[in-house]
Formats: sequence, C-alpha cells, structure tokens
Amino acid sequence: MTDFYGFPSAILENHHLRLEYLTTAGPRIVGFSYHGSPNLLADTHDIVWETPYGAYSVLGGHRLWISPEVAEKTYVPDSSGLEVRTFPDGVELIGACEVGSGVRKIVRIELDPICPVVRLVHTIVNESTAPVTLAPWSITQLAQGGTGILPQPVGNIDPSGYLPNRFLTLWPYTRVADPRLVWRDDFILVRAQPALPPLKLGYRNNAAWVGYWNQGVLWRTRFDLHPDGSYPDGGCNAEVYCNDRFLEIESLGQLVTLASGQKIEHIETWEMEDKLPEGMSKLV
Repeated sequence: MTDFYGFPSAILENHHLRLEYLTTAGPRIVGFSYHGSPNLLADTHDIVWETPYGAYSVLGGHRLWISPEVAEKTYVPDSSGLEVRTFPDGVELIGACEVGSGVRKIVRIELDPICPVVRLVHTIVNESTAPVTLAPWSITQLAQGGTGILPQPVGNIDPSGYLPNRFLTLWPYTRVADPRLVWRDDFILVRAQPALPPLKLGYRNNAAWVGYWNQGVLWRTRFDLHPDGSYPDGGCNAEVYCNDRFLEIESLGQLVTLASGQKIEHIETWEMEDKLPEGMSKLV
C-alpha cells in the first residue's frame, strides 16, 4: 500500500506503465508513468475549494465529473466512501452516492498485460428518485511543459463545400491571441506553459482522440464517439483547459436524461508512445 498526501493508494503496473489510484477516495488516478518516467499527471494536492458540502480537494490526475458544470452538482467532495473491487489486470473504483447530485461514479481501470494501454470505463448511475440530465465528463490534469494536440477536420462535409466543417466553443476568459494557442488547419496546439488568465476551448471532435506530448512521451486518449448524439457546452465532446499550474484534457459523453436507477457509460483508452506518429513530428 502506498500513500498520496495522506490518501491511501495502490499501484497497477505492467512492463511499460505504472498507475497509482486512491483506495479510499475518488474514484481518482493520481499517478501515471511510462517506462519509469516522472509522473505525467499534474500534482494539485494543495488546491482546495469550498463547496456547500464541505472542502473539495482537487488533488490532480484523473477524475470523473458530470456536465453541464453547476457548482451544486459538479463540485461534490469525494474524499471518502470509495469501494475497490479487484480483478485480473485491473480494478473497479466505486464512489459513494453523492449527496448533491444523487449519482454514483464508477471507474473501471483495465490495464493491458502486455501493451502500454489502459482502458477506462466511466459509469454514472442515477441513484436519486428524480430524473437527472447530465453528460459523463472525464478530466485528466497533466503536468506542464508539453503540448496538447487537438486534431481538426480537414476538407468538405458536403459535395459543394458550402457547409461549415467545424465549430469551436470558447470560454469567456479565453484570449484568441493567447501565445499558448497555435491555430493550424489540421491541428490546434496548446503549449502548456504557466500563465494567467487561463484558456479553455472545446469542439465536436470527430477524430475521437486528443494527445499530449511531453518529456519525449505521447499520451493519447481515445474516446467514444456518437455522431448523432447530443453533447453539452455547445456540442463539445472534447475540451482543453490550461492555466498557471496544469493542462487539462477533457472528453465528454452524450448529454442524456437518466431516470432513477439508469446509468450511462463513457469509455476512454489511454495509449502511450515514445515518439510522435508519422505526420505529427512537425507539430511540436
């Protein structure tokens, strides 16, 4: 058993990857390294928010939230009540039923026994007596110093080329001329350098992946895509946020209304490489 700033934790690992998760709080992944690298996830254990339900510890790393972002339903402390179920090459982290939202969050971590791949199955269950409208919101805080890679659609979506092929959502504090943003036709790049104000943008990502290149390592997350699905934040299934402490990669599931007892799943697959794929080498 290990420890993350007073929170008990445990390790999953194979020949390539070492993953640290909390065993009494969360569900949270707080450590992730590739071939002995330093922790690729951000450490924000000192950031604490006050909420109507008590203190919320940000901690860093990977967490599961619900969207749209509403303080009374999104910022619910998760510092206790976790149940851990183990199985070959993985664990299931079952959070407590949240007093504010009435939902239970579950993250199943499946570590490939051979390859540098982790599959995360995020489940949100409505355990309240009333319907709840939400989208699963998977958030990974990454250490600064690298570059976020957001693939963009290229080419026409109709024979004539009259229709738009992309829609971007920008948050009020985002500056279009922010030097951390690199606008290209095929990719938007986000340089993860410490600066304020923060920036955040999102879009409908039909490539269904987002990457982060840092310290000679490419972390790429692939996620579910529902072409006809409804998504929050103006139709976003992928978002990126950067401030003076970390870069945050976010993927979102469909926006649905869950009746009492219903659940929704959102799956991410993390893939690790020690080089950029062909065609991406000139990005960073």
